[in-house]
Amino acid sequence: MPIRIVRLGSPRAPGEGLRIGTVRRPPRGVPKSQFAAQDYYDVWYPNLAPSAQAVKQAQAAATPAEWKAFVRAYRREMGEPDASHSLDLLAALSHQAALSVGCYCEDESHCHRSVLRELLAERGAEIA
Repeated sequence: MPIRIVRLGSPRAPGEGLRIGTVRRPPRGVPKSQFAAQDYYDVWYPNLAPSAQAVKQAQAAATPAEWKAFVRAYRREMGEPDASHSLDLLAALSHQAALSVGCYCEDESHCHRSVLRELLAERGAEIA
């Protein structure tokens, strides 16, 4: 059952399974009781979100070089033990259970979830 990389708030795919929000903050203006019902996430897991500093770096990235600098910073953060163990766990779970991870960004190519996709694949995750 491959792991899906999704945009939070988008309609769920059939069989998508547990949706994990890898974002720094919950969705604004949405009651906590409605997160899952409105297709944001079932579980909030900010441990895999970029730090506040890295988010600012990503949002300000206007050139490919600036984006690459963000990618290096985020990869460095995901190399820390807690994040690394979390990535290993998700990669292992991708072979046993239906689940998805995501962020709010509209464009995956300019979002940490594109890097998260790579990191999970590097750890042997089965990715949809």
